[in-house]
Amino acid sequence: MFRLAEPRTLAEQLRLVLSNVSVTVIPTFLLLIVLFVVLQDDENWQYLLAWCVIQMTLKLFCAWDARRRLRGDVPVEDVYRLAAWLTFLNALDGAIWGTLPWITLDWATIAEAVLVIATIAGVVGSALASLAAVPMVFLIFVSCMLLAFVPKIWLLGDPAYNALAIIAVLYFGMLLGQARNTGRAIHGAIRLRFENRELIERLHVETENARAAHRKAEDANLAKSKFLAAASHDLRQPIHAEGLFLGVLARSALTETQRQVLTSASAASQASAEMLDTLLDFSRIEAGVVQPVVRAFALQPVLNKIENDLAPQADAKGIVFRCRETGVVLDSDPALVEQILRNLVSNAIRYTESGGVLIGCRRRGRDAVLEVWDTGIGIAPSHQKDVFREFHQLGNAARERHKGLGLGLAIAQGMAQALGHPLGLQSQPGRGSVFRLRVPVAATVTVPPVQPAAPSSDTAGLPGVRVLFIDDDESVRDGMRRLLREWGCECDAAEGIDEALALVRGRCPDVVVSDYRLRGPRTGADAIAAVRAEVQAGAGRAIPALLITGDTAPDRLREAAASGVPLLHKPVAPTDLYNALARVLHGDE
Repeated sequence: MFRLAEPRTLAEQLRLVLSNVSVTVIPTFLLLIVLFVVLQDDENWQYLLAWCVIQMTLKLFCAWDARRRLRGDVPVEDVYRLAAWLTFLNALDGAIWGTLPWITLDWATIAEAVLVIATIAGVVGSALASLAAVPMVFLIFVSCMLLAFVPKIWLLGDPAYNALAIIAVLYFGMLLGQARNTGRAIHGAIRLRFENRELIERLHVETENARAAHRKAEDANLAKSKFLAAASHDLRQPIHAEGLFLGVLARSALTETQRQVLTSASAASQASAEMLDTLLDFSRIEAGVVQPVVRAFALQPVLNKIENDLAPQADAKGIVFRCRETGVVLDSDPALVEQILRNLVSNAIRYTESGGVLIGCRRRGRDAVLEVWDTGIGIAPSHQKDVFREFHQLGNAARERHKGLGLGLAIAQGMAQALGHPLGLQSQPGRGSVFRLRVPVAATVTVPPVQPAAPSSDTAGLPGVRVLFIDDDESVRDGMRRLLREWGCECDAAEGIDEALALVRGRCPDVVVSDYRLRGPRTGADAIAAVRAEVQAGAGRAIPALLITGDTAPDRLREAAASGVPLLHKPVAPTDLYNALARVLHGDE
């Protein structure tokens, strides 16, 4: 352990030794004064004074040299040279201290001899504290002191002094053992500090790598969202126009064959619209514009509606679909709860080839647990978290369209989180799965009366209603004009805000309908605000309005929702458009 450590550790050990030098200057100076005053006499005062001057000069030089070297870093490549230099200085220091008995003991009294021996012992103890960081330096210091001190004690010829010489050797040997143990502890502490520093540096690197990966993932997710929003908007425009034209055709006189073709075309258009609506639901969750409207409602009508809508899908696959009767009244948003259950049931039917699907409800204290059971393929424990990630599908590597987009469970999870309702999963591969949604039970069983439904068909028409329609897509404007005229409306169509204002000045509309995204920096909300201001200034009345958007970008959805104008999402089914117009014209929205 008296060997020198590797350069990096040795550099830190030498810094510890150097930092201890300056604190010994004043005690050494005071000790030398005491020794000179007590030990000097007519025989030795000149030698003792010279010895004190030499010792103090060496101590001052060592302190100056240590301060100079500590101002900068100890170069790793020079550590062994510095270790040799410190070893030389301490060897000289130990030898000078060892010559003190040669100057004083020949004329000393017993008390003075005790003082000399105690001083030597104290100096060695002090050196242990200051030099133990580099045990080799302490070993050289003690050896040089012993080589000078012990011979003088032995040559005095007194048996007591001879015993004292032996004791001194044993004492110095014990101190060497302590120096070795202390050096080991300091060496281990320094190495541990280096290891901790390296660990922290690696942790910083890993943290930066993790942050970079997180930023990269966020950028990729943002790029994905932007791509989906752009693709969804561009796809919604022609599908929206197609739906309008199909609505016009549906009111035309057609042969049976043409009616069948129209039905197939409408079904294909509806399927496309449903896929786009799935993307819209996911974008609304990402945008944070899903605002629950919590109220008391009976669960059974919701289950009946889901069963009526989805049972034909189960029948087509030859599986059983059942809903257990329940009288529970829940305290939540009925539309969001229905959408969650609808997504869970659709997913269960999609992945069940035999057996069936069951919806049940169990009371658990103040909550009700809604359960969707299936006897499908099941989900392995390692995949049970993944199924709630967007675009993740099991057993659909080919991405077959009839198996959906892989968003149903992600949307259900997002809506459950928006409501604050826990959504859990239990599954066993090959046996099936059960999804559980925990919903608070209403404190009262009184269910608010259901408002009368808006007209569900467009057969009644909207005779004489003057509609101003704003959209920058010619095909959409043409389809909207034709459809509105079929309903008995008068329709003025404009490409932008300036054209719309010119039409308003010619004749005042009863309602304004605008696409949200228009050419240029202004939006449909701006167009509606400008038209309303123009009508208010001219006719002195407010007019109702509707916004239609094909955007699914989260920022756009938040902007549109903040406008306060009723919002429809492309592609809009003719019936939905008719009902929305009827509601705003009657002041229901």
